[in-house]
Amino acid sequence: MLYKTQVPGLDYAMNPVQGCSHGCRYPCYAYLMAMRFGKVHSYAEWIRPVIVENTLDLIKKELKKWQSKIHCVHFCFSTDPFMYQQPEIQALTLESIRLINAAGIPCSILTKGILPSDLKNLDQRNRYGISLVSLDEDFRKRWEPGAAPYADRIRALKELHADGAMTWVHMEPYPTPNLIAQDIDGILNTIDFVDHIDFSGLNYNPVVQKYPDPSGFYSSMKSHVIHFCKEHHIQFQ
Repeated sequence: MLYKTQVPGLDYAMNPVQGCSHGCRYPCYAYLMAMRFGKVHSYAEWIRPVIVENTLDLIKKELKKWQSKIHCVHFCFSTDPFMYQQPEIQALTLESIRLINAAGIPCSILTKGILPSDLKNLDQRNRYGISLVSLDEDFRKRWEPGAAPYADRIRALKELHADGAMTWVHMEPYPTPNLIAQDIDGILNTIDFVDHIDFSGLNYNPVVQKYPDPSGFYSSMKSHVIHFCKEHHIQFQ
């Protein structure tokens, strides 16, 4: 269940669920990999998430073996830890975090769901993040059809921040203007309270390459985000 990642800046990770009901159509890299390696055979199968039934037992067992080697656990790379309108998955994630925190290990969380208020009572070293690339609900319904509304994600994140939690926003995959014309300042101004922002473009979608100079666009957007972060004393990656 717990495994060493190859991602710079991240230590261990876990994925207690196969699939994701958010059904993102950017397309989703996790879905592409699951299809490639035969873990799922269709989009319809992917959006019906399946829980690893012995998740908690596996965590307890693996913590006994590797506790001294683990500095932080990230939720998740190939699914969503607080999947929208999936209470069983949300409860499993919350209990998993509690177990890991009880072993003295902080967690890093990233979701397109709604972060529960119960998180404020857990380890203060935990980091809570949301994915956010727009504020336009029509765009969300098209590209992230099963995910939580943007405003609800932001509200929950802001409440945790107000309670003293470390918060961050993952602005990826950010769309080019031929997918949606939007003002990035409007997004940034709604998340000016967070501790950290990271930014990256949209890959694996040929429509992006049809936009004139997509690399130039993303370079400009990245510079804009960096400038915003400096002005608001927010860390950037």
